[in-house]
Amino acid sequence: MNILFAVCGEGLGHASRSTKLAAYLAQHGHTCTFASYGKAHDFIQKQGFPVHEISREVTLGGDDGLFSLAKTLWLSKTVPVSLLHSYRDARRLLTEHHFDLLVADTMYAAGYAAKSLGIPNAFITNQNTFAAAASPDAAYWTYLSRIVQKYLQKVPDIVIVPDFPPPDTISGYNFAIPEAEIDHYRFIGPILDRDPGTVPLSEETIFASFGGEPFKLPLYAMLREIADDMPDHRFEVFSTTPGLPENTQNFRTFGYVPDLQPYLAKSRVAILHGGLTSLMESLSLGKPVVMIIDPYHPEQWNNAKKIEEMGSGIMILGNAVTKEKLDTAIAQALILTPPDLRQLLSALDGRETVRGILESLHSS
Repeated sequence: MNILFAVCGEGLGHASRSTKLAAYLAQHGHTCTFASYGKAHDFIQKQGFPVHEISREVTLGGDDGLFSLAKTLWLSKTVPVSLLHSYRDARRLLTEHHFDLLVADTMYAAGYAAKSLGIPNAFITNQNTFAAAASPDAAYWTYLSRIVQKYLQKVPDIVIVPDFPPPDTISGYNFAIPEAEIDHYRFIGPILDRDPGTVPLSEETIFASFGGEPFKLPLYAMLREIADDMPDHRFEVFSTTPGLPENTQNFRTFGYVPDLQPYLAKSRVAILHGGLTSLMESLSLGKPVVMIIDPYHPEQWNNAKKIEEMGSGIMILGNAVTKEKLDTAIAQALILTPPDLRQLLSALDGRETVRGILESLHSS
């Protein structure tokens, strides 16, 4: 198959899991090409895949390191035009390069383009309903949820969820699936590029990654201050955002890293922002997590609730985090024993399952 991946460029979680999947498909004789934008475009290119520029559909904005719906709406005020441009770009690529199939990772217009051309399309997501800790019942989240649910029902041929099947779904609070549509969603397990059981583990560092958006910089600066007060802990911080704090004896920052798993594997605790991709990678290695979640973000809170229920991590609201709270959270995480997920992981091969789904779509 000749496959086009259209990948959301907000953060690197979408690009990370999609490139892992594409690498596996390429090993099985399929040709994979990408379309993305921003830092995800650069990340994909460094992974060695051909990648085309595609118009962004939305621009995330924030204040003091936290997601801001108002700023995002202002920055994305031309969404209808942006979606039209993205649709145009995707349709042109699908036509000019004679792609057999589209895989869209949270890129909506590309799905419409594929459907208009009669090209099978699959949609990767870990969310069809939205809520934030600061406004769980707000009408705008309900409205957005309805729009996305209707899209997922009508446009893609199949919805692929890179998470464990219920009742073990980490992103379970981010889904509301009607009984009649359950077969339209496939919970395939995490998309990992190697068996976690074969990865050497140690407990040497505190791993930290909050995402690569520019408005996260204040959180990284805070973490550097915390590291100064914790000289017995070695911090390794990962972000592609320019302007990160200077390195010190126990605080080291990394830009682009092609594979984060070896760094996670040697951590004692992983400090994350609550996105599904990094949570799944940490849990697959049995690492407890501290989640500094954005209370205004429409995904992180629900993921973090599930992780806490599992006994795998500690949640802190990003708008209330202090050195003292983070010290306490790290201490609590260090004595957690996350549940053993080896049985679940051994029963699921996300990449192979997706390969079967896509080959079936192509042949049908």
